[in-house]
Amino acid sequence: MESKGIKGGIYLVIDPQMGEVILLNKLQEILEKSEIAAVQLWDNFKSIDNQSSLINSICKLCQATDTPVILNNNWKLLKQTAANGVHFDEIPKNFQEIKKNISSDVLLGLTCNNNLKTVEWAETNNLDYISFCSIFPSSTANSCDLVDFEIIKESRKLTQMPIFLAGGIKPANMHLLKELDFEGVAVISGIMSAENSSISAENYNSELKNIKNENFNNK
Repeated sequence: MESKGIKGGIYLVIDPQMGEVILLNKLQEILEKSEIAAVQLWDNFKSIDNQSSLINSICKLCQATDTPVILNNNWKLLKQTAANGVHFDEIPKNFQEIKKNISSDVLLGLTCNNNLKTVEWAETNNLDYISFCSIFPSSTANSCDLVDFEIIKESRKLTQMPIFLAGGIKPANMHLLKELDFEGVAVISGIMSAENSSISAENYNSELKNIKNENFNNK
């Protein structure tokens, strides 16, 4: 990566259980046709023998478009792969130990819900972005409570770091996010499970741009 940081847009979450050939083919097509803010590899390796090999294959594809690859929780794999960051589902208890064992240019993100103290922790510890889950009911984010939109609004007062929204977000319901100040949306099944993933990614990007343009014009 040229510099530390994460741009706004579609934050694509991929499931390693999809199967390497299908996953890589879908990912390559998406990256060739759509702007992607980051690719996060979901922490779901139970039947994957060579995790590092799969991660590095994903990194090789993403390097062509300067798209950061972010590991979900598995920070120890950073040293074994070309991944650019790690996303924590919750505040790690051993965060200071983790910081000592990773490079200073590693991207760090954190999932937030309805507790502003989590946002304050991310701000205090200089994380690079936060992601709120779950915005809408979702089968792939069923461990998250629905987020109160007022919490997201209050969070923007606490931090200027990029805010992503996750969980149940579809192009058809993205207009409901117009009242919020955020940088992008995290999507897994809405893109990767679609028959044509690159078209689905473009639909998300189009709706996101519409929201940004409308909010800009209303300022």
